[in-house]
Amino acid sequence: MAADALARDAGARVSVVVLTHNRAPELARTLAHTLALPERPAVIVVDNGSRDGTADMVAARFPEARLVRLSDNYGAAARNVGARAARTPYVAFCDDDTCWQRGSLALAGRLLDAHPRVAVLSARVLVGPEGREDPACAAMAASPLPSAGLPGRAVVGFLAGACVFRRDAFLESGGYEPRFFIGGEEALLAYDLLARGWRIVYSERLVVHHHPSSYRDARRRRRLLARNALWVAWLRRPLPAALARTARVMLSGIPDRAAIAGCVDALRGLPWVLRNRRVVPPHVEALRRLADAGE
Repeated sequence: MAADALARDAGARVSVVVLTHNRAPELARTLAHTLALPERPAVIVVDNGSRDGTADMVAARFPEARLVRLSDNYGAAARNVGARAARTPYVAFCDDDTCWQRGSLALAGRLLDAHPRVAVLSARVLVGPEGREDPACAAMAASPLPSAGLPGRAVVGFLAGACVFRRDAFLESGGYEPRFFIGGEEALLAYDLLARGWRIVYSERLVVHHHPSSYRDARRRRRLLARNALWVAWLRRPLPAALARTARVMLSGIPDRAAIAGCVDALRGLPWVLRNRRVVPPHVEALRRLADAGE
């Protein structure tokens, strides 16, 4: 009982924003789990223009969750709406097919309290009923960035559906760019956080369980990933690095028609990219290069 009380006290500083689109059964499972956590977090569901009755299901079955209905699917940028709606200093993000493990939200609150320059904690993600570690987690755990005094490994990126943010840092850095829709959307925000002097940390002590939905458009996602990778490079990286990144993305996409289409999409958006180009400070580019060298 005492442990649950402590969890609730720490969890009171963390809201959970759940992003969903046309996946009512998965969302119902995630909400049932989240609302039963010992932390008893405030839960905000952002419905990304679902047409399958998702919003009505939430209103009927989970009235204790705050429901934000959007008229259309805004992709990752819908998380911005959830963060603005939160009233706690920290915001944990998850998707309709992911959920936080008991105790992780309370621990995240304590870690962020103790480390005021950390903007975001990226959690360890365990996939499927067997709990396979997401490969991205192993890469973050092996990060070569200096991490002394931090509550985990310093990294230059994070997982959008498995992280806890300092709400002010998220909003002041602009949140997610709406034009990216979804797919690699974290990279641009990570650059902007680092440019403002924030730290990004991978903490394997925080755990998220991911039960991937069968409803996924893999081809579209590859197309968006290729486009967004190029846009990030040209929006934030110095010219030599942007050119090198462009070459890698294009060469790796040659056998994949979806990736090639993404490169074409990136070219179409070049006028917008160049108007909004803001190269990161040298120390941020140095961190990126150090991270790349360790991969």
